[in-house]
Amino acid sequence: MTTSVTTGTGGPTENSLRRALRRARDGVSLDVSEAAVLLQARGEHLQDLSASAARVRDAGLEAAGRPGVITYSKSVFVPLTRLCRDKCHYCTFVTVPGKLRRAGHGMFMSPDEVLEIARKGAAAGCKEALITLGDKPEDRWPEAREWLDAHGYDDTIAYVRAISIRILEETGLLPHLNPGVLTWTDFQRLKPVAPSMGMMLETTATRLWSEPGGPHHGSPDKEPAVRLRVLEDAGRSSVPFTSGILIGIGETHEERAQSLFALRKVSRAHHGIQELIIQNFRAKPDTAMRGMPDAELDELVATVAVARLVLGPSACLQAPPNLVDSEYGRLIAAGVDDWGGVSPLTIDHVNPERPWPQIDELAEQSRAAGFELRERLCVYPEFVRRGEPWLDPRLRPHVAALADPATGLARPDALPEGLPWQEPDEAFTATGRTDLHRTIDTEGRTGDRRDDFDEVYGDWDALREAAVPGMAPQRIDTDVRGALRTAADDPTKLTDGEALALLHADGAALDALCRVADDVRKSVVGDDVTYIVTRNINFTNVCYTGCRFCAFAQRRTDADAYTLSLDQVADRARQAWEVGAVEVCMQGGIHPDLPGTAYFDIAKAVKDRVPGMHVHAFSPMEVVNGATRTGMSIREWLAAAKEAGLDTIPGTAAEILDDEVRWILTKGKLPAATWTEVVTTAHELGIRSSSTMMYGHVDQPRHWLGHLRTLAGIQQRTGGFTEFVTLPFVHTNAPVYLAGIARPGPTVRDNRAVTAMARLLLHPHIPNIQTSWVKLGAEGAAEMLRSGANDLGGTLMEETISRMAGSSYGSYKSVRDLIAVAEAAGRPAKPRTTLYGEVPEERRRVAEASDGHLPELLPVLD
Repeated sequence: MTTSVTTGTGGPTENSLRRALRRARDGVSLDVSEAAVLLQARGEHLQDLSASAARVRDAGLEAAGRPGVITYSKSVFVPLTRLCRDKCHYCTFVTVPGKLRRAGHGMFMSPDEVLEIARKGAAAGCKEALITLGDKPEDRWPEAREWLDAHGYDDTIAYVRAISIRILEETGLLPHLNPGVLTWTDFQRLKPVAPSMGMMLETTATRLWSEPGGPHHGSPDKEPAVRLRVLEDAGRSSVPFTSGILIGIGETHEERAQSLFALRKVSRAHHGIQELIIQNFRAKPDTAMRGMPDAELDELVATVAVARLVLGPSACLQAPPNLVDSEYGRLIAAGVDDWGGVSPLTIDHVNPERPWPQIDELAEQSRAAGFELRERLCVYPEFVRRGEPWLDPRLRPHVAALADPATGLARPDALPEGLPWQEPDEAFTATGRTDLHRTIDTEGRTGDRRDDFDEVYGDWDALREAAVPGMAPQRIDTDVRGALRTAADDPTKLTDGEALALLHADGAALDALCRVADDVRKSVVGDDVTYIVTRNINFTNVCYTGCRFCAFAQRRTDADAYTLSLDQVADRARQAWEVGAVEVCMQGGIHPDLPGTAYFDIAKAVKDRVPGMHVHAFSPMEVVNGATRTGMSIREWLAAAKEAGLDTIPGTAAEILDDEVRWILTKGKLPAATWTEVVTTAHELGIRSSSTMMYGHVDQPRHWLGHLRTLAGIQQRTGGFTEFVTLPFVHTNAPVYLAGIARPGPTVRDNRAVTAMARLLLHPHIPNIQTSWVKLGAEGAAEMLRSGANDLGGTLMEETISRMAGSSYGSYKSVRDLIAVAEAAGRPAKPRTTLYGEVPEERRRVAEASDGHLPELLPVLD
């Protein structure tokens, strides 16, 4: 028997309401249906609900160290442009080019107009510049595109970035950016110039966007899935982010509750939502929704209370004070702890008919409810105190000038003053455990995990829930024998079903698959097993990206953290040249203090010291980091890197090119589409790359198939990949394994199947398949040479990344060691260059004389 939660008229039954209220009083977690019931509480029930919510809020304020405090931000509102590509049916902020011209305005505010407002705000003691604008106006309005072109900006985001820097440097105000829907790359571009950003979710009710007549119909940026992706990307990028919902636009109570739970899910996963706004709809003249009734105050109060119960004590909840007709006491009683941005100078350009309350009035109303009004910055105090990775190093001086270090709130006596926005000094000072490349094999790592293990990677419980669907095995019905016949006849004709069947092959079928792959290998590249005399140089392991598979990354204060100087990088390249190397492979962590030009300096330092050395460096993640930190496009940055000495790039940072898996493996690394953009652009510029796949963690064979198909498609378009490298997941010290989410690396069966299928699925586009002796050892690598691989990679001379993860196969192989691996597979060995060309005789003689390793390195560990 089930109990109805609604009456015949659609409202909740008295019993369901009392039950939900009792659960709220008892502090029991609510589900969506209970939240929907409580959203309809009125009268005494609403007072009961508010009291429960207020208790939760008060507990959170006590835990945060600011009991009895309600905050606000003293700000100026900067409407950078009122043009937008969307057509929301309730909006009066957005206008059209003709109206702007008739009013004597440009398509965008000019820098002088923006700075005039910001300077007045600074003089009045404001600390926030709230920069609001329409979504991607250049996509709809040619006039917007013309303005940007005329002023030298590639897009609106470029102007937002530029004007934010000027505000920081010339006024000292902290920009809070509301530019609408952002991509992951947009976040990387804007994070260095703004301590916080925001975008309202508004609602997860897709029908309000998809159905004609809905408030968001015709607005591409209001699709709920798109907006949720923005919130996820903000969390992945460690951007303190403000969001919220808009109530009363036609959503049901169930849909409103679902929106709150969606926000809670994102907040739990990334801990990056700094504030949630509960905003009530107000009908405006001259809009399509002018006849729709305003959201009632009781609706707002109930929603605030339910939001508090759903989001919990640590959430910061705001209700705009200019939209409630001085009913501040009821909102405080329902659980708000913030009034948002309040300006003594500028109007609310989104709700121009609703003036801001006076700050003294807000203080008095808050005091009457038993609370002290305190000023905060645009970035919330929790994130001020957290510091990295939430605050970019270039913003720390600006935030520190205005923040109370003890509380993270604004210092009341602080007046903003412009400060230089620039890279930190001494970026290439050698620091930390710079001998880690040697001592990792003798002394090991200091600990098995970073000190911030429980914070830097996001919420482990939420991650476990997200990982479950991707790790579910898939039933395979395709005939393996038929698939083997297709592979032997023409591997290019393998269907996805046949390929999946072969990726699952085991026993005799797996042996047959490896024989087919080895036959294809022999017909394409012959019997020679190639290798390269190279040196790995990992120039820093300081990184805050939050890759959950990586045991290499350290905080700058961790015992195993280090950064090399430019001289040390160049010295290591020179040492490698002296023992016969033809290449250095250089990659590092995403160190927040390294400027975007650091990569150019590294490449140039090597070329200056060793002009003949091939520089194989900088993963696609590093390329994006360099581009966004310099304000350059990916194409411009790669061209500049090539000019500085970059020859090729490693195709690492690929992991699995499926975002279902990527967002389990990593918190903040670039999405699959951006990885593809980087390598494709590099190839177009004549910068070739390797390609890779890391497997055996939270993935399944269907993900391997998709990854290999993607690589084959790129190669067919560009021809830029030199090889494909299999990278078995090393689990021992990997955070995602230590947290109990990933499996302990691939099995021998997995390794053989992946190697063989890489040979078949990439045929004939990528002829070279490389196996990793660092991850598999000599015997494992020899087995892969019998399964379709033809390349052993490099001598390395030093290797830190896999060793930090727990690989037990040492940091280098000598030339003789690599020849022995090839011989174990019954094949001859041959040295090669990065581009698989012939090695000059002089280099071969030097390498043979030194056996391809540095004399001070210790013997290989077996």
